[in-house]
Amino acid sequence: MIRKQQWLFYVLVLFLTVTVLTGCGGASEAPEEQQPAEIQEGPAEEAAEQESAVTLEDSLVIYSTHGEEMLALIADGFTEKTGVAVDFINLKGELADRVRAEKENPQADIMFGGPSSLYITMAEEGIFESLEPTWASSIDPIFRDADGRWFGTMQTPVLLFYNEEALEADQVPQSWAALTDPQYEGMIVSRDNVSSSQRAVIVALLDYYQRTATLEEGVDYLKALDRNTKNYYGSGSLHFQSVGRNESPISYGVLSAVMDNRNNNDMPLAIVDAEEGAIVITDAIAAINNAPHPHAAAAFVEYAGSLEVQVLLANEYDRMPTLTEAIEAGPDWMKEPFKAMDVDWGNVAQHELEWLNLWDTEIRDAGKDL
Repeated sequence: MIRKQQWLFYVLVLFLTVTVLTGCGGASEAPEEQQPAEIQEGPAEEAAEQESAVTLEDSLVIYSTHGEEMLALIADGFTEKTGVAVDFINLKGELADRVRAEKENPQADIMFGGPSSLYITMAEEGIFESLEPTWASSIDPIFRDADGRWFGTMQTPVLLFYNEEALEADQVPQSWAALTDPQYEGMIVSRDNVSSSQRAVIVALLDYYQRTATLEEGVDYLKALDRNTKNYYGSGSLHFQSVGRNESPISYGVLSAVMDNRNNNDMPLAIVDAEEGAIVITDAIAAINNAPHPHAAAAFVEYAGSLEVQVLLANEYDRMPTLTEAIEAGPDWMKEPFKAMDVDWGNVAQHELEWLNLWDTEIRDAGKDL
């Protein structure tokens, strides 16, 4: 009887042991077969997607208005960082026409250079791709498109300036409006209509008057300014020499040029922070929609507007950055305080050709061109 009970006991123990071992094995083996699959498949797919998203093409084509030396500096730096070979073409005044002509079959990836008014118009034509470079949120909204289709990498302020040896402090015009005062007749000079900064001044002033008064008053203002203007210069150097030699002591021009002539050519020039503000031209960049190398294009926009490049161009080429941090690392002249005129560059983009034609054919005296 005892042996029988012992035998039954051994059978029971053996049964329970097998059951427990089988259950533990099932519980441990199932996760080992499934869990690694989950860990490996998810991140692997995400990594593949990320790699695909950032894989750059091996080449990039840039259409630009910038000088070849500066373009080469930027292109070489980009190639060194990414391995992407860069071809650039300086198209100057033909830039927009070329990009527009190739809209249905783009041959370039990047449009680099030109005023924001041009980029605003072309963005509405569907020519540019929307991007989100990391530095874009650090620049003032006036330097970027709300939909990410273009971004300002440089700014060009145009300010009033004068010969400080020729005028006493109380004789200096303190506003753009004051330039039409009869006391300044024959004392003002500026660049001619070929100058991009002069064209920007004309359309910005018409926009300012249209929004703060009326367009008709803006036209009357420009007619009075033309009456007080002695000459329009085709040459930038002759323009500054005229002011520096007191042939005509008052003018307006690009801040970098004013400072260059004051600091390097010993001209007695001083700037005026006009009541209405300086006219700030934004020099922009954009990736072309449906470009042949879209990933490389996005990477180039990221690089061209970066703090590193903006500081480099500020110190090597006197190009004023749009990043405040880059200005702080640039030449001292960039730290001159000034306020910006409130200009609706979108409105300018709509009326620019009309207004420039009005200025050229009905307002200015072409006989003053030199």
